[in-house]
Amino acid sequence: MPEILRCFKEHLPAVRLIGKRYTDDDRNTYGNYGSKWEEWHANGWFGELEKLGSVLENGDAYLGVMRCKDSFEYWIGMFFPAGTAVPEGYASADIPEGDIAVCYIYGRSDNGEIYGQKAHEACMERISCQGFDLQEDPWFFERYNCPRFTTPDKQGNVILDYCIYIKS
Repeated sequence: MPEILRCFKEHLPAVRLIGKRYTDDDRNTYGNYGSKWEEWHANGWFGELEKLGSVLENGDAYLGVMRCKDSFEYWIGMFFPAGTAVPEGYASADIPEGDIAVCYIYGRSDNGEIYGQKAHEACMERISCQGFDLQEDPWFFERYNCPRFTTPDKQGNVILDYCIYIKS
């Protein structure tokens, strides 16, 4: 079971999410988007995006971004300053300036414990305990921050940032 190390508020400027949008139809046989992530790494799609720069507050973190408004959407990509030109072959979504609740989920990435419904529910409980209220139809995102996520500790654990847009 993953552990929530911290839960705190951050402020993000207006951002442009650039990446590729997926739906429930794109899930693999395990119900997740792991095969899409593999496709991104195999095709070097992050390398193309890294050439565009990044949003200072978010660094060069790769993102798994989710929202359920009319239907579920899952994006793989990165945040950029508002108005950044979208390269051919990519899509974008503009997200207004706002506050986010950030949970640091500590655990193993290789066994999937830091992902999925249990991790989401643990974050939601912690966010509620902190007194944060979610925006209507909020954006959620997993932020794969370097080095928190990319460098495991001696126990093989990493920290995944799980972020949700909240009311200011």
